[in-house]
Amino acid sequence: MAKKSKFFLISGIILVVVFVLVYVGVTLTSNLGKTKTQVTAEDAAKRLNKLYSNISVSMDTPIKGQIDLNPVDVADSLPEISKFPITVNNTTNNFVEIFSSPEKGGTGVDGWLTEVATEFNKANINVNGKPASVKIRNIASGTGVDYIKSGKYIPDAITPSNELWGEMIKASGVKTQLVTKRLVGNVPGIVLSKAKYDALVDKYGSVNVKTVTEAIANNEFSMGYTDPFASSTGLNFLVTALNTFDSSNILGDKAVQGFEKFQANVPFTASTTIQMRDAAKSGMLDGFVLEYQTFVNASDLKSGYVFTPFGVRHDSPLYALGDLPQEKLDVIKKFADFVAQDKYQNTAKEKGFNSLEEYKSELAVVDGNLLSSAQKLWKEKKNGNKAIAAVFVTDVSGSMAGEPLNRLKESLLKGQKFLGRDNSIGLVSYSSDVTINLPIGKYDTNQQSMFVGAVDSLQASGGTATFDGIVVALKMLEDELAVNPTSKPLIFVLSDGETNEGHTLKDIKSLIETYKVPIYTIGYNANIKALQSISSINEAASINADTDDVVYKIGNLFNVQM
Repeated sequence: MAKKSKFFLISGIILVVVFVLVYVGVTLTSNLGKTKTQVTAEDAAKRLNKLYSNISVSMDTPIKGQIDLNPVDVADSLPEISKFPITVNNTTNNFVEIFSSPEKGGTGVDGWLTEVATEFNKANINVNGKPASVKIRNIASGTGVDYIKSGKYIPDAITPSNELWGEMIKASGVKTQLVTKRLVGNVPGIVLSKAKYDALVDKYGSVNVKTVTEAIANNEFSMGYTDPFASSTGLNFLVTALNTFDSSNILGDKAVQGFEKFQANVPFTASTTIQMRDAAKSGMLDGFVLEYQTFVNASDLKSGYVFTPFGVRHDSPLYALGDLPQEKLDVIKKFADFVAQDKYQNTAKEKGFNSLEEYKSELAVVDGNLLSSAQKLWKEKKNGNKAIAAVFVTDVSGSMAGEPLNRLKESLLKGQKFLGRDNSIGLVSYSSDVTINLPIGKYDTNQQSMFVGAVDSLQASGGTATFDGIVVALKMLEDELAVNPTSKPLIFVLSDGETNEGHTLKDIKSLIETYKVPIYTIGYNANIKALQSISSINEAASINADTDDVVYKIGNLFNVQM
């Protein structure tokens, strides 16, 4: 019996050892021939399925809503002009209001025009026998032009970053008089890491928009630029790039084909300069576009990057607008003369302006109608052959009841006009549980109607399981990409940012990083910091959607990303 027991014991040990060796062998060999990316993707899929299985998910029956087929009304989406700050108030009744771009109409290094205008108002200057003064409103060039073109609000004058905006105002039918081509000197540029700059010089002999667009078209490096509907540098880069493809016709077939090839390899278009710079800091981009005045004041950029000028100079022209009385025109001209004094031009240099004076614009001024057509072309072609697949994740917890949910609905119902019919859209809502209100589908008229119906039906109650909602959106996108692998996935989270149930950011952060899906967050009466922590994972934007400008902000965001 003792021998028999010993035999079984030894046999059992042998079997255990064999099992362990087989298990280890299978585990090791299962990843043979697979790249690290493939292994990571498989692990992510398993983890996503596990997280998804722990969430209570229900499916709504889509209900069609009434859609509005009228084109976007820009004036209706713009907030009241009081949203944009007055940085210098007039001190007399004989005054003019001037829209100023933010790099000079703000504070600190961006406050040069603010300081000069303050000095002008203190100088007790008489124009036509009356004391004169100016009022400066700090507003981005593209946004200011939207107010003027739409007729929502027209100031007495505007000083955008460059002349392209002036041409667009002129083309819209608003009377436009160029008072001076330059208040202060500035230049847009392509900012490249030193290593990438040297590599391009070695291969192409020089760095300029032509060599950069060629290198990007050949997928040799990653570069981002800003929204050409809102950003002066983005608009300048767009028309300069089109010009490199065909200088005789920037909207001709040759230019369009060149742009499509180039744009197919652009991984990132930023809604704002700040978002773009954050992406650059993360190492995601080898290059991006920026004004020199901003570049020279960014200590974290000067040492590791090279600035190369391009396009039309950004010399802050000054335009008088509308049928102004002569006395207002005289105040504007007097202010332009005041600004031109050496004293104030030297102060500008201290703030980063009036450098690179040897650079001459490499483009002639472009007709405003042509610029508008170039923007439309960009909107149509910016995603190349990659349609967007996006899931909107909406917070319907009890804390969203009332005004926050009403604004969320208004945002989506008005913002959906910017979504683009070639894209695919889905909608998820969450409180304590998650509901798929609308599965992902191509955004044709039928899907649009069901999207509107789903948004209209949202009601608030319960807890807040934000990250459960994101997991469900990731799962929907994973299934969509299995069918349409060339789609570009996006998630938009609309919430107050307060998560108190379900999974945490810690639970899903690595998953979001692996899938590399940008998650844009839009906050309503929100914990913005919590939402920013979600968006920052894959370099997406976070919007604080306060009551008066949410529709305009979301329209701009959708215009860029969709």
